[in-house]
Amino acid sequence: EITSLLSLYGGQFSSEQEIRVNSPFWILSIPSEEMARGLMKRTVCAKSIFELWGHGRSAGELYACLKNYPMDKMLPYLQSDSTYKVHIHTFNKTLTQAQKVKKIDALEFLPFKGKVNLKNPEHIFWILEDYGMDPNNVPEEPFHLYFGRWIADGQRELIESYSVKKRHFIGNTSMDACLSFIMANHGRVKPNDVVYDPFVGTGGLLISSAHFGAYVCGADIDYNTIHGLGKASRKNQKWRGPDENIRANLRQYGLEKYYLDALVSDSSRPIWRKGMLFDAIITDPPYGIREATRRTGSQKETVKSAERSTDNHIFVSSSYHLSDIFFDLLKFAAEYLVMGGRLVYWLPIYRPEYTEEIIPRHPCLKLISNCEQMLSSHTSRRLITMEKVKEFKDQDQHSYLLDGQYMPYRGHNSFREKYFSGVTKRIAKEEKDNQK
Repeated sequence: EITSLLSLYGGQFSSEQEIRVNSPFWILSIPSEEMARGLMKRTVCAKSIFELWGHGRSAGELYACLKNYPMDKMLPYLQSDSTYKVHIHTFNKTLTQAQKVKKIDALEFLPFKGKVNLKNPEHIFWILEDYGMDPNNVPEEPFHLYFGRWIADGQRELIESYSVKKRHFIGNTSMDACLSFIMANHGRVKPNDVVYDPFVGTGGLLISSAHFGAYVCGADIDYNTIHGLGKASRKNQKWRGPDENIRANLRQYGLEKYYLDALVSDSSRPIWRKGMLFDAIITDPPYGIREATRRTGSQKETVKSAERSTDNHIFVSSSYHLSDIFFDLLKFAAEYLVMGGRLVYWLPIYRPEYTEEIIPRHPCLKLISNCEQMLSSHTSRRLITMEKVKEFKDQDQHSYLLDGQYMPYRGHNSFREKYFSGVTKRIAKEEKDNQK
């Protein structure tokens, strides 16, 4: 998420950043405080950002670094007519009040001239100490210490204010609010973008994009879900009410002006005019477990089920193989994304058999990130982010990556077919076992 936002707002990971994957503290190189604030207005993963004045592997190293920090950068925040306070945060360790006071007093060499105000200070300074990630093996001294001026907090309150529990319209697989915002940030959604979800469901992923000022639209094969009809997913509620639909969800958060439309449509069928239409495609395809994988069929095809949504609306659906879903999704993104636009979606995997070759590829799309969310000891899903880097041509219509080369796609004989069928069965079995 942070890497995506840095590419959107400007900045990069600093060369001073210590290469420790599990460290909760990162050093970034950002050109201005304004850009830093812009980044923090988006992130739900980062807690706070600080202007770094000094850091080191010991207290002595930290103090030496602080003494070398340019005085002209310090003085504007240390004036006699200003107020301040110093806050201490220790990761993976709790300090007594006496220990905290001792650490603060050790900074007396800094030229603080203002008055201390613990309730409403103009400037807040933080001492950050990293005691590692192992709660059972906490060191006596921190691995690393940082000191800096607080600039801004992240947007973690969005997780609560957009909680699915408080939302008018939900489904069996409505996306968690935190993950929805992470996906929008991976997609680098910005004001006035057009964002599309081809498996829109109850529209949870549209909400996060609309919050960031993008115009949103989607499609889904389920007539009842798009129109807010049928049985409710909420506990102790039998049928959906008149205000349970995607538009009402956006209205609930004051985002209705960003709602374009939601279509009853089969994502495997072409419905859009040719051309690049979308700045981002952000979606959570059905895996065939809690939500069926299906597409429109005909009487000539093997009919799986015939469903009646209203008295005058009947459609026939046939099976839609999981590997075909991802192939169609990548092909659609390659054709309809603008150059530099991003596709963000979830890919279910069976961990013991997972290799990176399983990830679907397309010659027009570059893999940007591949992040894992654990579901159980054997299953997980990976958040895949891809960026369009090449114009879509007719010869890219039926291509997939195999052994480093793009080959013609051969439908149900795809090398991924058996893998994804197995993933679906294993996840479904684990869910049933958990219910028992």
